[in-house]
Amino acid sequence: MDTTLQPLALQVVAWGFVLAFVFGAVANRSNFCIMGALSDVVTMDHWGRMRMWLLAIAVATSGATLLSVTGQIDLSRSITQRPTLAWLSLLVGGLSFGVGMTLAGGCANKNLVRMGGGSVRSMVVLVFVAIASYMTLKGLFGQWRASLLDPVAINLAGLGWPDQSLATAVARLTGVSPRAALTGTVAALVLALLIFVFKDKRFRANLSQIVGGVLLGALVVAGWYVSGHLGFGENPATLEDSYFGTNSRTLESMSFVGPLAYGLELLLLWTDKSLHLTFGIASVLGVVLGSAAWAWRAGTFRWEGFASLTDLRNQLVGAVLMGFGGVTALGCTVGQGVSGVSTLAIGSFIATAGIIAGSVATLKFMLWQEERSA
Repeated sequence: MDTTLQPLALQVVAWGFVLAFVFGAVANRSNFCIMGALSDVVTMDHWGRMRMWLLAIAVATSGATLLSVTGQIDLSRSITQRPTLAWLSLLVGGLSFGVGMTLAGGCANKNLVRMGGGSVRSMVVLVFVAIASYMTLKGLFGQWRASLLDPVAINLAGLGWPDQSLATAVARLTGVSPRAALTGTVAALVLALLIFVFKDKRFRANLSQIVGGVLLGALVVAGWYVSGHLGFGENPATLEDSYFGTNSRTLESMSFVGPLAYGLELLLLWTDKSLHLTFGIASVLGVVLGSAAWAWRAGTFRWEGFASLTDLRNQLVGAVLMGFGGVTALGCTVGQGVSGVSTLAIGSFIATAGIIAGSVATLKFMLWQEERSA
């Protein structure tokens, strides 16, 4: 990277680390876990952590839209908003990730948080997630993804769509202006989420989960601002406006599977001067250290290993599925389930639905196995 670009890129990287540090601490403190939320619903019909996730989505969507309509960022340039809807990749990737995170006992974000709390098991899982995700980006799995899944797509640009936003779909279907469609879509979605979230008396009394959901959603918004506003400027080499400090070379927010692959690449090819720290890699480090800081403060730091060979097998299979699925679906439970959905990308809703379906199906299968063996 040209040295003249380093100050702006380093600013993005530094802020990415700070935001993720807070994210890790808050996730640890509030026990934020989307797989855990789904497990609570399936096994106990308890919706507390699910409501925290939905609250984070509501806050992230409101904040990201506000940044967009005020001209602070251009969400249409994010990867999730590109007008090629690779629906099969998003669905298969989401299903794979959902199955994988359930076998591994948590998604990439939860394993980062656990690693910060002393889990050696999660560290091993994350290594295998990183390997599988790198293979899906540039290796054997990537060949399968590019040849079998990605070509099955809908070219929305050919239909005159500037992006794949749900608001754009509403504008096309109703004939209203794009601005009115965006406002109405966001208002309807956020209002519906907030009504569902706060109609539960127990959740309204749980200040930890309320604050956790608001803060995590706000941190996603801050991530969009850092990479999409602070990191946007003129490239002195090309005299074109560019995004600095991100692996995708466009604006990003919190997401952890792809950055694990890029972090592994950086470690393996450290002397390659074309590689450098990015917003995503710094976010991975930040979550671990933020979680560790909270664990030490709360006195919950504990070394943890694998319970058995069966546990090891399930964790590693789950890790490989998460690595493949997270890259194929363009994000994880946070990358698509919060950050992606906050852009209103149709593909993000498909990927998130796949994650939920894969996880719920696996949870029910595991419960059936337990009942059968009892």
